[in-house]
Parts: sequence; structure tokens; C-alpha cells
Amino acid sequence: LEDFYINRFGRRLYSLFFEDYTAKLWGRHPAEISPDWGAQRVRGESIRAICRDIYDKYTRRPGRQVETSLIEAFRYPKLGPGELWEITADEIEKLGGTIFKNSRVTGLRKEGSRLCGLAFERDGAETTLEGEYIISSMPVRDLVAGMNDVPEEIRQIASGLPYRDCITVGVLTSRLTLKNETDIPTIGDIVPDNWVYVQDASVHMGRFQIYNNWSPYMVGDPAHTVWLGLEYFCTEGDALWSMTDEAFGRMAVAEMLKLGLVESSDDVLDFHVERVKKAYPAYFGTYDRMDKLRDWLSGIENLYCVGRNGQHRYNNMDHSMCTAFEAVRAILEGSADKSALWNVNTEETYHESYSARS
Repeated sequence: LEDFYINRFGRRLYSLFFEDYTAKLWGRHPAEISPDWGAQRVRGESIRAICRDIYDKYTRRPGRQVETSLIEAFRYPKLGPGELWEITADEIEKLGGTIFKNSRVTGLRKEGSRLCGLAFERDGAETTLEGEYIISSMPVRDLVAGMNDVPEEIRQIASGLPYRDCITVGVLTSRLTLKNETDIPTIGDIVPDNWVYVQDASVHMGRFQIYNNWSPYMVGDPAHTVWLGLEYFCTEGDALWSMTDEAFGRMAVAEMLKLGLVESSDDVLDFHVERVKKAYPAYFGTYDRMDKLRDWLSGIENLYCVGRNGQHRYNNMDHSMCTAFEAVRAILEGSADKSALWNVNTEETYHESYSARS
């Protein structure tokens, strides 16, 4: 990955923007990580592409093509991404479907080349279900670990897939010291950014987001307060993960002061800590043998692996939804070919217009 970034952006920009941030995200130096991650996240980005985009933007060139990382506008749910899944859940139940919440899958029964059912635990009781098809978005490592009749090599590859976990500290503040020096209007005249990446190696914070700019409807009083989401990358069980919410919140506020996001801790009105396990599938460990694992999973006739963790691929939400579309398409068409699912987010184009062909 280090070579990938240096080839694209040069050593100077690599050391300024990518080296320390990538080490924060993955907990290891870029030289120890597969270049596949960069190819997915940076796409066709390069110094040349950035200069071309700036020129095309200001000359208003017709048919301007924008690289993924430079997209300036997109659709966003009024009340955040969770609104999509709340509406989806409502529709499923209206159509007669049943959703088992607060449940943990404990095993999957495999017979030959098919999965016949699964067991799950809910409120201390274990229940089994049978089904014609299983669409899985659970981590591949857990999926394989829960199956019977798995070849030892496949089990070993799956168990060696690593993940990074994430802690987000939501901080409500009365103001930000960052000034809006652009011509982009915002409520309260705050900076217009959605996400800001923190390359500074002297703080644990990896990036922060400004919820007001995602959607002002997510904030109770967007004219006078700002909700920030401070993001920390860690591994379950390490020192950061093991901190109490109170201690983590105090550390996060101290880092906000160090970075100059607020003038005083008195500006902080409230905070809330959320931990997310397996937020980022990592491209090291046994990832170099992922193709063999993918082929084996694709050979299970009625199993369809979708989403970021379901495919152990650093997909965005739109890519993850595309894999689900492809799974449904294959089921409806009676196709045993799973390649379309696994080919999402492997080409150099963006999927924002996917709904047009769906």
C-alpha cells in the first residue's frame, strides 16, 4: 500500500496525508498492507486526475466525469442512514416478513453444497430456522466458523481474516473555532465539511464528522449547536476499546482542545460513546488467499454473501446495497453464477447511478 500511494501521489504527499493516517486506521504501517485497499478507496485518483478535475470544474466542461473521491453532491436521508433501514424494516413487515432483532446466529447447518438452516439465540433461548436461501452480511470469519463440514484450509483462511473496530464519540458543542472561509453557505456559518481526516500522529483521533452538514434535521438546534462525531480506530480488547465511556469522552474533548476545534471544554454540552465491532475488514492476515475462500463460498448453491463484512471488502453503503441487488437478481433469475455479487466495486467506475439500471 505504501508503494501504491507513493506511485500515485509522490513521497511528499504520501508522508503528509497517507502514512500516519493509514497507520492509525489499520494499526500497522502501510508497507505491511495489501495495495488492494488503496485501489478500492482511491480509485483512479492521482495528481493528474485532481488537476484535470479542477480545470474541468472551472471551465464548466460539458460531460465532466468526476472521480469517486471528488464527488461533491449526493443523496442523503433526512434523518441519517438509519432511516433507510427503518423504512425497509417497516416494508418487510407490511409484506408479511418477520425480523428477529437482538438475536445472535450460533450456527449454520450445511448438507453437501447447500445450507439447510441456521440456529440463533434470543433472550437466552435457541431457535432453528430452515430456508431456501441465505443472504449473509455477517463477517465472513463468523460465517465460516458457524458452519459444519468446512475444509480445514477454508476454515484456516476465514479464521485469519482480521478486522479493525471503531469507537465514535458524539460531541455536542455550542460552537466551533473553525471558520467558514469558503463561499458555501451553511446554517450558523460553520465550516461546510462533512468529514475531516486527522493526519496528526500526536492524537488518537482518526477523523471527525459534522452531523449538521450531513443533514440539519439530525440536530435539535442547528443554528446554535454543532454535533460532531469523533472517530477512533482500535482493536477489540486493546487499551482504547477497554476505556470507560467517561474516560474516553474526557480524552476526546482534550484532543478537540489540542486540535483547536473548540476554545474551551466549557463549549462542550454533552457527549455519547458508541463502539462498533468489525467496522473495517482488513487487507492483511490471510486476505491474500481470499479468492480461494470466495470460490468456496460461491460453491454453496443457496448462499449469497453481501455487504462490507459479508464479502470482507471495504465497500461503501451504496456498493453494499448493490451486492444485495445482485443477490436478489440471481435468486429471481435462478442463476447459480455469483460473480456479479463479487464484482461490485472492483471496476474503476462509481455506482451512484446503479438504481437507473435496477
